[in-house]
Amino acid sequence: MINQNKEENKIETLISRAIETKPYPLEVPELQFFQKWDYSISLEDSSFIKLKDSYDLFIGGKFVKPSSGKYFPTINPSNEEVITHIAYATEEDVNKAVQAAQKAYEKYWSKTKPKDRAKYLFKIARIIQERSRELAILETMDNGKPIRETRDFDVPQTAQHFFYYAGWADKLHYLPRSSPIGVVGQIIPWNFPLLMAAWKIAPALACGNTVILKPAETTPLTALILAEIIQEAGLPDGVVNILPGDGYTGSLIVKHPEIKKIAFTGSTEVGKYILKQAGRDKKITLELGGKNPLIIFEDAPIDQAVEAIIKGIYFNQGHVCCAGSKLLVQESILPTVIQKLKDRIKTIRIGNPLDKNTDMGAINSLQQLQKIKGYVEIGLKEGYPFYQKECKLPEKGYWFPPSFFTNVPINSPIAREEIFGPVLTIITFRDPEEACQKANNTPYGLAAGVWTNNPSRLMYVSKKIKAGVIWANTYNQFDPSSPFGGYKESGFGREGGLHGLLEYLQ
Repeated sequence: MINQNKEENKIETLISRAIETKPYPLEVPELQFFQKWDYSISLEDSSFIKLKDSYDLFIGGKFVKPSSGKYFPTINPSNEEVITHIAYATEEDVNKAVQAAQKAYEKYWSKTKPKDRAKYLFKIARIIQERSRELAILETMDNGKPIRETRDFDVPQTAQHFFYYAGWADKLHYLPRSSPIGVVGQIIPWNFPLLMAAWKIAPALACGNTVILKPAETTPLTALILAEIIQEAGLPDGVVNILPGDGYTGSLIVKHPEIKKIAFTGSTEVGKYILKQAGRDKKITLELGGKNPLIIFEDAPIDQAVEAIIKGIYFNQGHVCCAGSKLLVQESILPTVIQKLKDRIKTIRIGNPLDKNTDMGAINSLQQLQKIKGYVEIGLKEGYPFYQKECKLPEKGYWFPPSFFTNVPINSPIAREEIFGPVLTIITFRDPEEACQKANNTPYGLAAGVWTNNPSRLMYVSKKIKAGVIWANTYNQFDPSSPFGGYKESGFGREGGLHGLLEYLQ
């Protein structure tokens, strides 16, 4: 604890010095006037939610005790309080789940009429809608993101994915391949726990597969509430099995010989491990990390671009694989963009995630907060101008204000590596060729955004950028019918849309 406090004091001192000495070289007049508003607290009422003291594994359509008897706490990152305790799955539990999934696949789910599979998916979607307020609150408590995001994005998108793939279930015979794979293993991250479960489970079920799902260790709660919804919808026993745990649990799923496909969303480091451990007989899709460029040309609608930058990097505290964390700005408009960005950051409200006025919530875990601070320390030691919103943070919990570095060279670690937090690096360019070169100077290839009013330039740059998803004059726009995924070290395979459906067919 003493060493940890020393490290935290070290980074806080570096940040304070950077802000006090104002190394920021670009001083321009205020370009916008923002009225200062004092917002009253508007907490979402969570008193109606009745949580259990502990949640068991979901195997064969029932909640069962873990074979080891081991449970672990799930923590609210905004106040460091224990929400509840979650069962920990070991090898015996994984084997039981695989047996249940295999039995369900062979006996009835693969033989169930497509229109009947669709009915189950529709029912799950409707129950999610009915319990949307409860799910939004629980997701906010377990993850740390603002209630506005879980209420308006995560939960509606979750229901929409089940609706969308329910519509596909009875149309598979129109596709070039329509046979299910069998038992599939799915491992999801902590940044969008409920939505990632829907991304994985809905297309798998629509195609006639059965599922073993492992939620992230820090955010397992809503996956188990989804298990309750699956029970309520009457889905046959064993079609979906949910096994909380850590990396060890995930490795058991990856290496299990009866699991025919692995779908993983998470870090590139873990993705490489899965690729090695899964073996050649498994079908694999990997949706991994990214260092995603946002390119702003001098003819762009700058105010619109600044709003997209804010959404691209500070949405969900920067815990987004496609976060626009590398901003490329044409030299002629750099002072204007910087000033507008500074003005806009001043209006971001940080605090209790259950407050409906909150724009940015808590960092998901202490481990992730330390990682973010480590990268900021690198940038400060390398001497790049640093800006951070000045605000009073809550005394408890894991917090980091919206920040950005300027004048960052393309070879710096903070310009090439995924920080996965609310820290933006700003780099300049002179012409489209240099913009594309700097955008592609990364091992990743997940997403990008381009802002320009010139359609031919937009098409030219979009073709040059090596990224799986490219947004034009917007950012972070998602729809269940649109495929998502990357290449290079951002993985392979697609989630969403018809392309995501094909990943669960052979």
